[in-house]
Amino acid sequence: MTAVVDPLIRLDGVSKSFALPDGRRFDAVRDVSLSVRPGEILGLIGRSGAGKSTLLRLINLLERPDAGLVRVAGRELTTLPAKDLRLARQRIGMIFQQFNLLQNATAAENVAFPLRLHAGHSRAQVADRVAECLALVGLADKADSYPAQLSGGQKQRVAIARALAPRPDVLLCDEPTSALDAETTRELLATLADVNARLGVTLVIVTHELEVVHALCRRAAVIADGRLVEQFDVANAARQAASPLALELVRLQRQAAIADQVPSHAATSHAVSSPTSILSPAPTATSTSTSTSTSTSTSTPSLAAPSAPLVSSLEALRA
Repeated sequence: MTAVVDPLIRLDGVSKSFALPDGRRFDAVRDVSLSVRPGEILGLIGRSGAGKSTLLRLINLLERPDAGLVRVAGRELTTLPAKDLRLARQRIGMIFQQFNLLQNATAAENVAFPLRLHAGHSRAQVADRVAECLALVGLADKADSYPAQLSGGQKQRVAIARALAPRPDVLLCDEPTSALDAETTRELLATLADVNARLGVTLVIVTHELEVVHALCRRAAVIADGRLVEQFDVANAARQAASPLALELVRLQRQAAIADQVPSHAATSHAVSSPTSILSPAPTATSTSTSTSTSTSTSTPSLAAPSAPLVSSLEALRA
């Protein structure tokens, strides 16, 4: 008999609205209930403005819900006093699209920052943990480098190391690859998969790149107009998914399966140059297809061919 595992993250009926300049209210998140199991990699996907980033920020109360409950690791965050909430947040790491590094601090100093914010760590303990985290993300040789000396991918890996320094149970990822090219995206996803596999850290990742969901996530939740539309296991998307966005993911999976069956040189020559975005326009029947042309289609957003190298290199890490 399989033991029942309590969710590590549980949102019960959370809602969040914002005041507009004209006095109206904008409902960013509407009555969402969602659970995430320990060690899971969950992707939150949706069109721009769907509310997925706001929903992510409700998990660590960077945005406080207007209604509903937020429970992480068995603690109800919305009722905690300020001091206890600060302690609880140490167990919830977060990385952002624009890295948010201290520009006048080295990589090592950036990673050490959350440890120095809280008492209880000796200088030697901080140094050891910083070295450990930088090594984990493959940047042991960049400890003394400043952000201006690092590439975009290296900056994001420093941000991951910083988020991991306090030994969190959860890592929240807000569009972590959207500012990166395809090669760097592949490296970063491999880093996140390794963090999950080695440390058992639960990942919740907001993305508009369906290829990221296919390559990294085990489960996906579709957000539209602030509501949770559906949830499904990524491996079983063809049987479980029903929303238009989820069906685009199914199409990508089928294209990836076809790409895996062709010779490697052919797959490489047909791979797209960047991760597939759910905002990419589909070509029309009347558009001219050339290597340099841009589609002028006004039809429903669709998917380009998947990047076979990105998908193939991460398949083994996913499950």
